[in-house]
Amino acid sequence: MYKDIGFAKLDTERLCRRGYPEAVFCECKTTDELIKIFQALKDSGQNILGTRASKEQYEALKKEFRGIEYNAKARTLTLIENPVKKTGEVAICTGGTGDIPVAEEAAVSAEFYGSNVKRYYDVGIAGIHRLLDNIEDIKKANVIIAVAGMEGALGGVITGMVDVPVIAVPTSVGYGTSLKGVSALLTMLNSCAEGMTVVNIDNGFGAGYSANLINQKIMKGRDE
Repeated sequence: MYKDIGFAKLDTERLCRRGYPEAVFCECKTTDELIKIFQALKDSGQNILGTRASKEQYEALKKEFRGIEYNAKARTLTLIENPVKKTGEVAICTGGTGDIPVAEEAAVSAEFYGSNVKRYYDVGIAGIHRLLDNIEDIKKANVIIAVAGMEGALGGVITGMVDVPVIAVPTSVGYGTSLKGVSALLTMLNSCAEGMTVVNIDNGFGAGYSANLINQKIMKGRDE
């Protein structure tokens, strides 16, 4: 079952089918299209998460929807119709400050779907003492997201020190031969540290969503 609004078919049943509502990829959509999509989702009584949203899109939508929030670094829009109870813990680490926008997209996504998030930014291996100073706290999380560009080694290093799932996110941060994130992606895919999975380049949303699923399953198991 879906809601057909002409130019888009909204999967309004996804909340019942999968436990979490559909997210809206805002990039490449006009403001008029976004307003209609957000209104249709709002009418269905769902919380709304928009990713890859521009400041201009936010300025247009905030005139139509009271309470909509914009995270400029993450480029996310959130409209909360129903309170979200957060549980468990997801740790999000970045190699450098240049990786924070992708990490923030992951953080906002995980929080939107119901996870507590702790941020450990700029703990890359170029100054590995920064990571070591925080590793005991990072280990307390149910899931860790490691976000890094350049050579993308952070994910493998963290995975080798923890006993929880690690989701690695390569970013397009880096000089020429980083190939807009391909070098980091290949490093992460070829890591010998078992227990690490990898999402696509700059895909903070995918990492945050997956981390939340894992976190929620862990917390449900503990409650049972």
